[in-house]
Amino acid sequence: MTSSSSPSQDTKRLAHAYPEGLRADALMEEDVAWSFESDGERDGDQLDRSERAALRRVAGLSTELEDVTEVEYRQLRLERVVLVGVWTTGTAQDADNSLAELAALAETAGAIVLDGVIQRRDKPDAATYIGSGKALELRDVVLETGADTVICDGELSPGQLIQLEDVVKVKVIDRTALILDIFAQHAKSREGKAQVALAQMQYMLPRLRGWGQSLSRQMGGGRGGLATRGPGETKIETDRRRIREKMAKMRREIADMKTGREVKRQERRRNKVPSVAIAGYTNAGKSSLLNRLTGAGVLVENALFATLDPTVRRAETPSGRLYTLADTVGFVRHLPHHLVEAFRSTMEEVGDSDLILHVVDGSHPNPEEQLAAVREVIRDVGATGVPEIVVINKADAADPLVLQRLLRVEKRSLAVSARTGQGIDKLLALIDDELPRPSVEVEAVVPYTHGKLVARAHTEGEVISEEHTAEGTLLKLRVHEELAADLAPYTVTTV
Repeated sequence: MTSSSSPSQDTKRLAHAYPEGLRADALMEEDVAWSFESDGERDGDQLDRSERAALRRVAGLSTELEDVTEVEYRQLRLERVVLVGVWTTGTAQDADNSLAELAALAETAGAIVLDGVIQRRDKPDAATYIGSGKALELRDVVLETGADTVICDGELSPGQLIQLEDVVKVKVIDRTALILDIFAQHAKSREGKAQVALAQMQYMLPRLRGWGQSLSRQMGGGRGGLATRGPGETKIETDRRRIREKMAKMRREIADMKTGREVKRQERRRNKVPSVAIAGYTNAGKSSLLNRLTGAGVLVENALFATLDPTVRRAETPSGRLYTLADTVGFVRHLPHHLVEAFRSTMEEVGDSDLILHVVDGSHPNPEEQLAAVREVIRDVGATGVPEIVVINKADAADPLVLQRLLRVEKRSLAVSARTGQGIDKLLALIDDELPRPSVEVEAVVPYTHGKLVARAHTEGEVISEEHTAEGTLLKLRVHEELAADLAPYTVTTV
């Protein structure tokens, strides 16, 4: 029979058997759990012991494809990714820029980009997106780098996703799923979260698939048993029906939120307050410009889609005219149509505005492509008739030749820097000139007993001059027809 000693006795024994410098090492070799009796007298935090007890993730052991959950709605856990694109049109530089943007999107979602490959084809392969032979080469790249996810620079069909996953043996997602994941991470408001959830369900509905029991049939008929009327719904059909019901509920909620937003717009129209919308490519500096113009304090971060929820702030022109400035969601090349539809109520801020500040990143390698991508979305939301000013931001970091080229091509453009304040005064003056002005010019003497009418003249009209006389306040101003009618009893001259 072997005898055992208590932990405290072991500690005393080791204290005598080992010198002071080796005592901690000897204790670390003891494969016992920490306790106050045995370890309470030890010095330090024992960091080595903590590391030994901690979990360490081993890359390359993911079983993501063995999904047996009730509904296949896999959360994107992007960690180590390989990018793949298909170059069909344009130059090689255009293809490289597209893949570089995909890398920035992946990093925004929280991934580590290990490698990127491009396949030159006339059109994407209908089966595996890049062709069967290149899919096998991609599998070798995945094995070599230890990646657990492949991201394709395009929107893949459900069949392409399945077949490419079967070849590379890791999770495959496309550009649309990546952007949806970023939106899901960054949405903060109730309306933004609902819009993202609707877009995700629209995307996942045709891509549902299951393993094992997910394809079995439920028992049909009234009481079940042998004499049934039919096999009933498949499990995946039940999942699709439930998702459609959730989508219908989500659309109703978004419609209710849209009503509240429309009420606010109508109030601004009733008060004749002009509105300016800031639109532009993601990470072009829209929020920075809003903060510079109004001091809104909106989150500013050097990341794609850092802010999604629209922000409306009150601003004032150098001449004293009030207007609203709205920051909208950023755009990107090939913005998923699910997002365009889901965020339509938010993007209506652009269509209902009196002026669009189209912000473009002057330091981007291809700013013209950004301009074209944003204008395509503006056409989709029906805002082509709104006047536009192209604001070339980040002028302090841009190439002077690029700035000259953009200023020459875009006739209504201005170079500014939201970070340093360069060109902001010129931009404010240009906004003052471009905003619609009241149509009727009036000169009236308003009695001092009608101070509210004078206040309306300042908020709704454009006061040219103001003088206090014995009879009342002499105003010369431009106003809208409704206010002109209220000032008619006190009018001196109407031009």
